[in-house]
Amino acid sequence: MFVPGPRNLITDVAGLTVGHHTDERVRSGVTVLRPNGPWRAGVDVRGGGPGGREIAALEPENMIGELHALVLSGGSVFGLAAADGVAAALSRQDVGVRVQPWTPAIPIVPSAVLHDLANHGDKDWGLEPPYRRWGIEALAAAGQDFALGPVGAGRGALAGTRPGGLGSASLDVGNGLIVGALVAVNPVGSVYMDDGKTFWAWPWEIGNEFGGQRPAHDLRHSDPIPELSRLETLGRLQAGANTTLAVVACNAALTTAECKRLAIMAQDGIARAIRPAHLPFDGDTVFALASGERELAEGAKRPVALSLLGSAAADCLARAIARGVFASA
Repeated sequence: MFVPGPRNLITDVAGLTVGHHTDERVRSGVTVLRPNGPWRAGVDVRGGGPGGREIAALEPENMIGELHALVLSGGSVFGLAAADGVAAALSRQDVGVRVQPWTPAIPIVPSAVLHDLANHGDKDWGLEPPYRRWGIEALAAAGQDFALGPVGAGRGALAGTRPGGLGSASLDVGNGLIVGALVAVNPVGSVYMDDGKTFWAWPWEIGNEFGGQRPAHDLRHSDPIPELSRLETLGRLQAGANTTLAVVACNAALTTAECKRLAIMAQDGIARAIRPAHLPFDGDTVFALASGERELAEGAKRPVALSLLGSAAADCLARAIARGVFASA
């Protein structure tokens, strides 16, 4: 049986650190993931209203296929500036790609944003939204231990009509391989079953990591249409106004194309933990990172090993979604 890593956080993947900046006045924030070098990465976008930066740089047909940091942010389009701050700070540390020896280092810093502009925080920032500065501060705060719940990119999030949040989880899958997930939970759909207490992700819970609530024997799945109608009344059904932003990471040596496959498989974790998912109004985006520390089997056994990692990543992501909301309750 697989068990979580020692922290039950994505930072159980060695070499990865995470930092938050949270602003209570604005009710928003930034989360930065910083690996200890350029890590291979891929991305898969399933929602109909995504917001991001440097996404194409991680597609396997393109040249780069790796990153130096990854930024998740509130603030919708304004939150994209957080990655500008991270890129500038890393370049000053001589981190990034060099085109010529005398040019500045160019960090590859993909980013994805969620919409939290309607949560009644103070968004009167004029011509200087604070996200660039917050990105620099979140990068400086990066470490192996970090908070869950209403922090960082999850500070202003909503899961349906309930508070969302920032969640994380990990799994030790044996043979020295570790998989982890981190997620900012802000979807249109609900993370709860019809009783309003049991997480859809309950079958994947390990221990009581998100409360241990189990469904009653006679619990039935409801028709989602009434809930969608209520969300429409509340103004939640707007393109780009909702999303689940996720990162899965492992310590395997993967290609960019294999990272893409890992991200595709991990998207199933969103569908397990949120109902409904991947709507036209969501911007559901999953990044996948690989440190390259552990070699995978070669030949015919390699797809099997990759399948194991992808399945574990989906399980981690489902658990991380529930943990983020549970920590915000």
